[in-house]
Amino acid sequence: MLKTFEDLIDPFIDHPDTTPPRRLVPYMLSMLKPFGKWLPVMAVMSVCVAVVEVSLLFYTGRLIDLMSESGVAAFWRDNGLELVIAAIAIIGARPFIIGLAHLFLEQTLVSNTQDLVRWRSHRHMLGQSMTFFQNDFAGRLSNRVMQQGPAVEDSSYMMFEAVWFALVYVISAAVMIAAFDLWLVLPLALWLGAYISYNIMLARRVAIASEKASDARSMVTGRVVDAYANIETVKLFADEQQEEGYVLSAMRRHRLRLQRFLRLMTEMHFLLNFLNGAMICGILGLAMYLWSVGSVTIGEVAAASALVMRLNGMSGWIMWVTIRLFEHMGVIREGLRSIAVPHALVDEPKAPALKVSEGEIRFDHVTQHYGKGAGGLDALDLTIHPGERVGLVGRSGAGKSSLVNLLLRFRDPEAGRILIDGQDIAHVRQTSLRQQIGMVTQDSSLLHRSIRANLLYGRPDATEAQMIHAAKQAAAHDFILGLQDKQGRRGYDAHVGERGVKLSGGQRQRIAMARVILKDAPILVLDEATSALDSEVEAQIQETLYNVMSGKTVIAIAHRLSTIAHMDRIIVLDRGRIAEQGSHSDLLAKGGLYAGFWTRQSGGFLNPEAAE
Repeated sequence: MLKTFEDLIDPFIDHPDTTPPRRLVPYMLSMLKPFGKWLPVMAVMSVCVAVVEVSLLFYTGRLIDLMSESGVAAFWRDNGLELVIAAIAIIGARPFIIGLAHLFLEQTLVSNTQDLVRWRSHRHMLGQSMTFFQNDFAGRLSNRVMQQGPAVEDSSYMMFEAVWFALVYVISAAVMIAAFDLWLVLPLALWLGAYISYNIMLARRVAIASEKASDARSMVTGRVVDAYANIETVKLFADEQQEEGYVLSAMRRHRLRLQRFLRLMTEMHFLLNFLNGAMICGILGLAMYLWSVGSVTIGEVAAASALVMRLNGMSGWIMWVTIRLFEHMGVIREGLRSIAVPHALVDEPKAPALKVSEGEIRFDHVTQHYGKGAGGLDALDLTIHPGERVGLVGRSGAGKSSLVNLLLRFRDPEAGRILIDGQDIAHVRQTSLRQQIGMVTQDSSLLHRSIRANLLYGRPDATEAQMIHAAKQAAAHDFILGLQDKQGRRGYDAHVGERGVKLSGGQRQRIAMARVILKDAPILVLDEATSALDSEVEAQIQETLYNVMSGKTVIAIAHRLSTIAHMDRIIVLDRGRIAEQGSHSDLLAKGGLYAGFWTRQSGGFLNPEAAE
């Protein structure tokens, strides 16, 4: 039965990936939309629970009056049937109603909301541009995604279990007290007005304090994760006191903001108990006075007393729930700063998939200055013919990385267009574009998964034999067989650690090469692909690389000019434009920039800062 209620909602059901609303209420409604037809049922069940609880107190007062009005024998004789019916209702109907309410709240709502919110937030974040992630801490972004789920789930649950329930309970209590004597409603109404007013005032302050505390908490997480993710750099370069101070400053800020939040909690407890004391004295004092003048019975005084004690207990709980609600609202608003950000790069509606038949790449008057007016690419015109192998050379900042980033559509050019086989890459699906391009970067990071999962990442349908063949081509098979992680997993099942930290730079590079070889995309981009390899290993796979390049359109960036000397054409970029192009021998004969780079090499490396 529990699974039936759990499966009323599928939190991972496919949905349009639209930007979440930036404002709190529309965002909450959008997250709860999948629960739409069940929310009214939950509201009705909460009403039923509240009415049942108030009725129980009301009947307690009635029992006292019945007992006081008759002797023992007459009490059982005259009221036996009623007592049996009441017992059946209390033992059977009441648990059923409360249980059904909790089945909807906990199995349907709570068990699905966290994962629904996190999944949709994560899915939207994955669609953000590279620039988006480069401009923030990975730790802070992940913290916001992870906090969002519990905040939305707990807020939704408390709206039904506490706020809505309390509202119905107080209204039902007021009706019950009014049935005893209308004067008893007056102190309850005065208390309720003061309670709600203070709650609203406090909640606003809590929302602000909570958002600031949540922001500080995300900053701490971001800085801590930044240190752990770059622990090698921290160990090699950072003064321990400097690194500790960097995180400590964020922790001190978080402590101050948390303390401001907790001051509000202390204030709440003091004033709440003052208001409750006034309510207890007001209602009980008035009830006893009305009893003394014969307006109410002893049973009604007892019922009013029980109700007051119940409200006294509930008021602290409700105020705490309200505080938690507004605390969650602060967390949600803080999270929406990252989660409710529109995608900078989006596919056009019904954009087709890129189809690569030949592999021609054309940069048509492409300009990219990153909004600075200089740097990047400047009105670049370049055509790379199908199956042509092109090497890119230039100083740092000449535009090499900009060209590759634009080709992969990590950014859109400020002007011009890029075409592959005549198709403007801005008008095709981004995933289809990147599926057609294999890339090995200078710093190839791996996923903290098995070697097998990393190799198959670009081609999940590859066979075991194809995977092993690719690893052998990249001179990686032998060392992979010797790997073992802490859990005892060996070979291709061994896990590589975060970003592949358990492997050497050369091992990571060879696995990255094997992954691209296995992907077998028609366009190949090599960005310092062999820079992390020693000369012996590079020699082993150099021939393999040239074989892999066969029939593909290749763009290779290298400072080690010997790795691109045999390319069909070498493009020399300078200040975002093509300064020279031709074969290795032709460029040496010209005696220009490339020849200068070649003569200034030390061990085959280009000094990227070399003067003309």
